[in-house]
Amino acid sequence: MTYPDVGGDCLQAGVLLLLFPRRGRLFFYLTKRTETVLHHRGQVSLPGGERHGSETPVQTALRETNEELGVSLAGVSVLGRLTPLYIPPSNFCIHPVVASVPRPPACRPHAEEVAELIEAPLLRLLDPSASRRECRKFRGRQFEIPYYDFDGCKVWGATAMVLAEFAALFDP
Repeated sequence: MTYPDVGGDCLQAGVLLLLFPRRGRLFFYLTKRTETVLHHRGQVSLPGGERHGSETPVQTALRETNEELGVSLAGVSVLGRLTPLYIPPSNFCIHPVVASVPRPPACRPHAEEVAELIEAPLLRLLDPSASRRECRKFRGRQFEIPYYDFDGCKVWGATAMVLAEFAALFDP
């Protein structure tokens, strides 16, 4: 996908919203990035990363999730894709993919990339009280920033936008 406002030179990436069951409920993984990664240090995000060669967004999202979380994605079912999103600060165009696995995967997060692995309950994402806003100053101006609160963990920016689109699929 090409974004007309940035031309074709943005970096292509895939991210994965991986659903899995635990205790009769659905969860998905979020990662808190380390302070040593190149982009989006310390932020909470979906697992994913930059496309290699001629990979499709789905192949990229699956490979990157395997690398970051150290998971086997045997039995994964790709459910679909969400709207691609351009992230100006890092010049990435992310392609969100939604998939599921039949049981919780055993994870061995890559320590250089993942500071913390978060199992986020889908029901929390769908709870209106999880969606919040706060004011932040950026380049001398105040902005109201939407975010999701997962037990004190703030998920904002592109990841919050992807999650909002996914949550909207459940809205009657």
